[in-house]
Amino acid sequence: MDDELKKRLEKDDNGLLTYEYIANNINNANFPQEVDELVDNIIRVDKTGQFAVSTARYLNAIDKETFAPQIDRLIKAAIVADRERAYLGVLASSIWGNDYKERAASLIASDDNFRRIYKRLYPIGI
Repeated sequence: MDDELKKRLEKDDNGLLTYEYIANNINNANFPQEVDELVDNIIRVDKTGQFAVSTARYLNAIDKETFAPQIDRLIKAAIVADRERAYLGVLASSIWGNDYKERAASLIASDDNFRRIYKRLYPIGI
């Protein structure tokens, strides 16, 4: 990531600028080299989980295999940041499908991020 972009993103106080940069530049040749630093920035500044969730959903929709490590990190950050559970429900349906509740038992057994989100969304169910 060049110095000008770093300076611009240092001013990002909630993740919106970084999310917009990702959405507008995902097809740029430099993006694969920048994505980890961009994700680091979102995790650093997003105190509510809103942009961590949005970015995880976006990267998942674009290419979930290529961006799997970044999606995993964003989900982990969102679980910690989204204390009000405002965004975790939409994250669960976006990542694991609208039928995630019907498949909860198998997803809990196979995916720690899902288990943690499900426990937050349905604390009595576990």
